[in-house]
Amino acid sequence: MLGMVQHQNGAPLVLEEMPDPIPGPGEIRVWVEACGVCRTDLHIVDGELPNPKLPLIPGHEIVGRVDLLGPNVSGLNLGGRVGIPWLGSTCGVCGYCVGNRENLCDRPTFTGYTRDGGYATRAIADARYAFPLSDDAAAAALAPLLCAGLIGWRSLRLAGNAKILGLYGFGAAAHIIAQAARIQGRRVFAFTRPGDKSSQAFALRLGASWAGGSDERPPAPLDAAIIYAPVGALVPAALTSVRKGGAVVCAGIHMSDIPSFPYRLLWQERQIISVANLTRRDGIEFLDFASKAHIETHIKTYPLFEANSALADLRAGRLEGAAVLLPPQD
Repeated sequence: MLGMVQHQNGAPLVLEEMPDPIPGPGEIRVWVEACGVCRTDLHIVDGELPNPKLPLIPGHEIVGRVDLLGPNVSGLNLGGRVGIPWLGSTCGVCGYCVGNRENLCDRPTFTGYTRDGGYATRAIADARYAFPLSDDAAAAALAPLLCAGLIGWRSLRLAGNAKILGLYGFGAAAHIIAQAARIQGRRVFAFTRPGDKSSQAFALRLGASWAGGSDERPPAPLDAAIIYAPVGALVPAALTSVRKGGAVVCAGIHMSDIPSFPYRLLWQERQIISVANLTRRDGIEFLDFASKAHIETHIKTYPLFEANSALADLRAGRLEGAAVLLPPQD
């Protein structure tokens, strides 16, 4: 198999050939059709998330076909298409797992972080954490749903029944969740980097009622805001625009430091909430919703060996929508 391998933080990934992995008990091997490039991958490669498994094959928005079953696997068939998300496995016995909060498991593994991921032609996954996918859509179009969509969906749920929703950072996750929010009958206000007219026009094309810079005030108070950009300074900015009793949901796994702000911005029962990982229930609900609602992903594809270019484009903000890697189909 071929894989793009991270050997040290901050260094470019290296294309390497290695033996095909063999799945263990309860695991499957997947022939990777496509793998999305997520901002979390960037945080891992750049060393902003601590203690990755090194050497590491990144990538956790995997779409592929089951090509080998390990012992004691049921419910999946050879040749079936599956999606492999960020949450790679959980212990199943800690208080969070037994309390239906497996996203907060005390002993989880994470795809493309603590276990090898999908920047490769083959990947191993825990069969319990692989979502069956339809053959109706192209693999590349499905890939961003596996994290940008799933984490976006969880953040949307944590925003409650907000009718006016602000999305800060209009990238892979926001372009999916803006569509979902509009289908649910919400008004979407999109906040981009100041002066980023291209992203603002993109948001308006996807149904946003208003789009402007993150330094602007929206035309009406927000019932809730979701912050997808990893910029801590957006928290007090969003609080300024959220009405009494509203929530600011921080959807990223990493964010720069939140600057101090006056208590009056938080007062009147405003809330700041973080999103952590996902549950399998999130995955089942969202993938069903996305299929029925015909959510469209806007993607730019790259050959597997151009993973460093895809990461560079994401880092520089040159993408409209999401980047997806296409491994060679041997």
